[in-house]
Amino acid sequence: MSGDHVETGWAPGSTPSRAESRAALGPIPASAAWRPGDHPGERRFVDIGWLPLEADPRGGLDVTLAYETWGTLNAARDNAVYVAHAFTGDSHVVGDAGEGHLTGGWWNGLVGPGRPIDTDRWFVVSANVVGGCQGSTGPAHPHPSDGHPWGSEFPDVTLHDMVIAESRLADHLGIEAWALVIGPSMGGMRAVEWAATFPERVRAIGAIGSTAATTADQIAWHATQGAAIRLDPAFRGGDYYDAPAGEGPHTGLGIARAIAHTTYRSGPELNGRFGRGAQEGDVLRPGGVFAVESYLDHHAEKLARRFDANTYLRMLHAINTHDVGRGRGGVEAALAEYDGEALVVAIDSDRLYPLADSERLAAALPRCEGVTLLHSEVGHDGFLVEGSGLDDAVRGILTKVTAAARA
Repeated sequence: MSGDHVETGWAPGSTPSRAESRAALGPIPASAAWRPGDHPGERRFVDIGWLPLEADPRGGLDVTLAYETWGTLNAARDNAVYVAHAFTGDSHVVGDAGEGHLTGGWWNGLVGPGRPIDTDRWFVVSANVVGGCQGSTGPAHPHPSDGHPWGSEFPDVTLHDMVIAESRLADHLGIEAWALVIGPSMGGMRAVEWAATFPERVRAIGAIGSTAATTADQIAWHATQGAAIRLDPAFRGGDYYDAPAGEGPHTGLGIARAIAHTTYRSGPELNGRFGRGAQEGDVLRPGGVFAVESYLDHHAEKLARRFDANTYLRMLHAINTHDVGRGRGGVEAALAEYDGEALVVAIDSDRLYPLADSERLAAALPRCEGVTLLHSEVGHDGFLVEGSGLDDAVRGILTKVTAAARA
């Protein structure tokens, strides 16, 4: 899932060419990662100490998490909601773009005063995952041995590792149990992992457009994205942080994003929106560009200006290895002991995480009342573009949590 919510800056016939865009915005940086010393924006930081990592032969590393909060933790410390970001998201769930934040809040429509997750009632927390590129320890951070960026030496991480890190953040904040852990796509996967790893610390989960275990089809789409980055000569094996702007792995990262964005949208949505229309020139001749090509180019460059290629690869690995049943006797066994409330949401046009994935997840959660199916022509990103059905579903799960606490 993209982490970009509302689409801006692109319309058929309105987008400048790639060359014009580069001239206006300047060359793309080798990495758009936030680094220590940059303006913190709304981020707070916590050193969670040594974090064991499942996939790291060295055992683990010391981790700092960047996080943000909204609302107030009550005296009982029972009104905390954790919002887990998706693939290219970060801790900036709510707010504007500005100093320290390259983009505005990715779930402004769902979280905030008077919103379904009402920050006048709930204390909301979100952290950038370990391995991320917007404040938490990741490949662009300095290696403790020499101060140069970790780059190629940064270990792979799993969603289980990320959840362990998030549990340390909960400890730091004095939160024994979350009222709700909710997230879309990769964030939903972490909500599921929370239910299996810390069932006593989660009163409800919300998994939106997600899955209990990544499938071969999903891994196949990811394989082409990873190859695009690794085969970019400017990737330099992952050690590109000293490259000047314009000479980083933005071509490979952009191709990866274009492939991914195609899976985030449905075929009917792309066909209806673009058809066979041209954006530039005559598509029968060299230099002609279809409108849908221009659209993908726009999203490719947009991501390259706010993300990091090494982090992209670490997130691919984390999702590819996601299987909540790994080492637990399978998905059903892993979730059988979770007795909290559960919201499982699917989008009917989602071709990346189709309905069958949500149905398997819902069936494995003892207190889930089945899949909440949202209609959208958009595809996987439908819950970020059209919020009314999701709004009602989220209000519903929080009402259940509140009622259970009063019982």
